[in-house]
Amino acid sequence: MTKAEGQNNCQLPFVFLNVAMTADGKLAPASRHFTPFGSERDQRLLLELRARADAVMCGARTVNASPIKLGPGPAKYRRMRLRHGLAEYNLRIIVSGSGSVDPGAEIFKHRFSPIIVLTTERVREKNLSELRARADEVLVCGETEIDFDAALHWLREKWQVNRLLCEGGGELNSALLCASLVHEIYVTICPVIFGGRAAPTLADGQGVESLADAKLLALKSWRRVGDELYLVYRVRNRRRR
Repeated sequence: MTKAEGQNNCQLPFVFLNVAMTADGKLAPASRHFTPFGSERDQRLLLELRARADAVMCGARTVNASPIKLGPGPAKYRRMRLRHGLAEYNLRIIVSGSGSVDPGAEIFKHRFSPIIVLTTERVREKNLSELRARADEVLVCGETEIDFDAALHWLREKWQVNRLLCEGGGELNSALLCASLVHEIYVTICPVIFGGRAAPTLADGQGVESLADAKLLALKSWRRVGDELYLVYRVRNRRRR
């Protein structure tokens, strides 16, 4: 961990995104049904990054559509976490402003670490009760949209989350970027093209109105492995704290 990360951790977690995208910038086909299309090396990278995070976060649509558990994976990566001074299993966070988390999702069948749901006041009490019955904790943070600044402060203070890995989807990535909370972005560019206006991208949501509002990145590193490119960007114009 760098000195800059340590200073940031006094108030908010160090947030980093990880995405595998097609050559045309898509995260999934237009159907939004995600099937991994990266190589085995990309899958290893995902687990290596999880091994460096106190918590792994993703949106409800990703959890509902995929049989994911958001855990650290095989024992090799759990040992890696211990060498990094982390708990053997990471905290798992699901984000849904509407509370549309499937109570039958695969993630709830695996109770190796706490599951937290972040949601808003627009969720009906009945739905909140269902979420509370499934998750270890449900945080209502925001009236109609999630207040990520408040949520990350809470995760830092109550759950000691120093490093937070976000695995999408595009709307969640966009919300974190718009709130200027993202520090680094890991991108794997895969030799595939999906096309389609409805196909999700790295950052969906409303987007910015002009170039002046765009998020600026600095390339930290890049590597080619086979036909894939592995890029790491630092977000240049995030908020200073």
